Amino acid sequence: MDDQRQQEDWASDRSNRLPSFTEVLSRRTRPPVDLFMFYLFLQREGAEDILDFWLDVQQHENLCRAYFKDVRKSGRTIKEDWPQYWDYARRRGSIYGTVVGLNPDGMHTKRSTASTGELLSEQDKRNLAATDEKAAGRSTSPRLTPGISEHTHIASTSPNNDRPTTPFSLSGRTPTLFNLKRASRAPTVIPRSSAITRQDLIASAERIYFRYLSPAGNTVNSQENHEIYLPPSLRIHSFPLSSSAEPKSQSEMAIMAQIPDMFHAQKEYCFRAMEQDAFPRFLRAKAFGNLTPISALVRLILGLVILWIGLATAFSLVFLDVQPKSKRFFLFIPFTFAVLFLVSHQYELDPILVFLGQSETTPFRTLRIKEPYVKKLLLGRAIWVSVLVAAFVTALTLIFWAVPGHRL
Repeated sequence: MDDQRQQEDWASDRSNRLPSFTEVLSRRTRPPVDLFMFYLFLQREGAEDILDFWLDVQQHENLCRAYFKDVRKSGRTIKEDWPQYWDYARRRGSIYGTVVGLNPDGMHTKRSTASTGELLSEQDKRNLAATDEKAAGRSTSPRLTPGISEHTHIASTSPNNDRPTTPFSLSGRTPTLFNLKRASRAPTVIPRSSAITRQDLIASAERIYFRYLSPAGNTVNSQENHEIYLPPSLRIHSFPLSSSAEPKSQSEMAIMAQIPDMFHAQKEYCFRAMEQDAFPRFLRAKAFGNLTPISALVRLILGLVILWIGLATAFSLVFLDVQPKSKRFFLFIPFTFAVLFLVSHQYELDPILVFLGQSETTPFRTLRIKEPYVKKLLLGRAIWVSVLVAAFVTALTLIFWAVPGHRL
């Protein structure tokens, strides 16, 4: 009940504005500006790996958070269970400050991220933390083994009850735009059969490193490598630990203490990169239009072909002096389709789909528009496009009706 009330409060808060990037990532938005649609948008641009990385690191941090909570529930302190991490977090700061008991007053210790800067407002952090807590709370205990996440699927969070739920998967590349089934590397619910161990944390970090940060030549399976770009100051050049062997030396224990916070600065950099580059283009594409690029291109081609047929027919009626003249009014049929397709391509918006409450996910596949403010924006633009189409069609039809016939 509280979750439903919270969702309603969030929805009412967005009734007169577009959603923020944090709201999209925390799965609080609805189609066509939800996380599922954002992933498809990045997939079309071949840039989905950066979102995969962000989600996988988010899952890694959830796993670490669940481990710390398990330790505290067992009656032990983090200082007793993992003294190396406690010392590291006390000296350097940690994003898990409150969870591990470093900040009993509830104030979060800020980890040093001078290279990336502060990316989220306090309200955004609380919102994302609440979402993470909910996901970690539903997971009742993981013992992850290497590779389990790459075979786990998460359902699309698009609240579309009118059609079967499409698996929202975030893994290997897909052969076509029409194939949406992809193995997730960032499940929102962690399958647990026993308590989390530190080896599970190492295994999680190891998968992230070799999948996104290791050069392709250093990876055993090159198909699993999706190296992302990071500035030199944020690159991690090696991962000396192994999930198959427990750390024993002092240097290995010191490195292991960095595992929970290892990718946080890189995650923040990716957040900022997506927020400043891809996300504004995503909003322009989905909040002000409802067509995919391929669908818009098909409409351009059809529009030009039908316009040529319409003009050829119109000139034939004029130069053959076909009577009665009223027959020329039927030219509005090809002109309507031609102008509709051409204007739809120009605005990347099909007014008929908007009036039906639909937006394209992949070419010629649609889902229902459910985000209130986006629905309002698209409806306004659809009315404007309809007026433009009506004006052009009327002008063309009247011009060819008014021209006197002249048989050649």
